[in-house]
Amino acid sequence: MKVILFGGSGMVGQGVLRECLADDRVTQVVSVGRRALRVSHPKLCEVLRQDLADLSPVEADLAGADGVFYCLGVSSVGLKEDAYRRVTVDLTQEAVRAVRAASGDEVRFLYVSGGGTDSTEQGRVMWARVKGEAENLVLAAFPRAVMFRPGFIQPRDGIRSKTAWYAAVYAVTGVLTPVLRLVAPGTVNDTREIGRAMLNVAAGTVSLQVEGKRILDPRDIALAAEGPEAP
Repeated sequence: MKVILFGGSGMVGQGVLRECLADDRVTQVVSVGRRALRVSHPKLCEVLRQDLADLSPVEADLAGADGVFYCLGVSSVGLKEDAYRRVTVDLTQEAVRAVRAASGDEVRFLYVSGGGTDSTEQGRVMWARVKGEAENLVLAAFPRAVMFRPGFIQPRDGIRSKTAWYAAVYAVTGVLTPVLRLVAPGTVNDTREIGRAMLNVAAGTVSLQVEGKRILDPRDIALAAEGPEAP
């Protein structure tokens, strides 16, 4: 598979990249972002673009994709709606346009959103409403698009969030994550799990419980990560 990865420098994106590079099904990873990833690997091709609101100059790099893993995003904390919308909706919309132009609409476009996202776009919670708008435009553009709505995300393999307060929270709560998995198993995913799940969904190798779903919650993500043999 040729995979296009948006947001490879973020916490989730780092985990997804790690799994892609380790998976024999992946022949090439094209990472699109503003900054270099500081990762060297024969499969990895980095496309650096400061203006992610205009991907026209790099459309050729997006051609022939089998899967698109969209992990780009920011925290809504401290942002007004127009600023959050520019990153969450406008950049997603441009990625959708560029991918469709380069690889068509049959690509599996996998979008990382979050639990609590508002598909109606009418709720009072700003971030959930805006995320819902972004999800809906992706779902409308790609018949095989799938939304990933993880719960609490446990970073693995030395990965850290770039958002300082997220990193602080993970440092404090990390030791409690195994307990949370036991008492509330449908609320936690880790970066390895999300990466494996995205690869299996893109390859079409998931269990019947997950196959055909267009919105995956934390339990679905965990099942997708296990592959077709999941109970």
